[in-house]
Amino acid sequence: MRLAPRVLCSAAQAAWRENFLLRGRDVARWFPGHMAKGLKKMKSSLKLVDCIIEVHDARIPLSGRNPLFQETLGLKPHLLVLNKMDLADLTEQQKIMQRLEGEGLKNVIFTNCLKDENVKQIIPMVTELMGSSPRYHRGENLEYCLMVIGVPNVGKSSLINSLRRQHLRKGKATRVGGEPGITRAVMSRIQVSERPLMFLLDTPGVLAPRIESVETGLKLALCGTVLDHLIGEETMADYLLFTLNRHQRFGYVQHYGLGSACDNIERVLKSVAVKLGKTQKVKVLTGTGDVNVIQPDYPAAARDFLHTFRRGLLGPVMLDLDVLRGHPPAKTVP
Repeated sequence: MRLAPRVLCSAAQAAWRENFLLRGRDVARWFPGHMAKGLKKMKSSLKLVDCIIEVHDARIPLSGRNPLFQETLGLKPHLLVLNKMDLADLTEQQKIMQRLEGEGLKNVIFTNCLKDENVKQIIPMVTELMGSSPRYHRGENLEYCLMVIGVPNVGKSSLINSLRRQHLRKGKATRVGGEPGITRAVMSRIQVSERPLMFLLDTPGVLAPRIESVETGLKLALCGTVLDHLIGEETMADYLLFTLNRHQRFGYVQHYGLGSACDNIERVLKSVAVKLGKTQKVKVLTGTGDVNVIQPDYPAAARDFLHTFRRGLLGPVMLDLDVLRGHPPAKTVP
């Protein structure tokens, strides 16, 4: 998405915020009951499993993975699938792979499960992983059982459906949706391959009980792992604007027809609301009676801003760019 040279130059030279004002929201705590139950059920199902497939969002490859997965499920062969690669800026993919390998993650693949990109590589990869690992008491079983894990809304169910399309020529076996919490319990086995015979367990998305930092929590929220209203759409839209400007990603200027890039979320949302016709009547009490005033619908504009970002219409983004380049995280001011 290209901007006019004058707009791009002035945007690049602008002084953007160095700190993010959080306005009292604590996004580092969100661990609903069904998540705790889901993790407990995963542990109890491990004896049935030959390999773990962990799915995560490619826009945050270095942030937000649940450390409890590695602690409790790390005894099995493990493949990390970084999904939604079409939404991620992967110009520094090699650095991402090097960083992950430094963390002990040698088996990594980028996918776009909605378009089946790279999904065909998964079954051969897990077959090789399982072939080089002891199966313990499952050695007599002729079929393989995989378990898909990950934080909410990273595409676990989409991966299962994509594998079935690729290897069985069959349709959907699990529900998918654009918000977290679609899968609430460890499901029964779902066949995903005939040769070799493989079944797969879908699991609910599980966030860590305490996320390492507020900024990591906000990144997870932008990727849709937390219901928006728990944090606030306007807070999330502000963090999105903050991040896009810091990373010199100005696709929102052209998409919404703005005159230039801007670091003030109120001004941006006002322009978005006016452009989309998202306004509302508000009664104002005056000395002579009530007066109806037309005001921008800021929450509606914020929802559109977030939705547009998640659909990739603002261009591919790497939310972990600062982590990748070794820069200190932005300060979040409460």
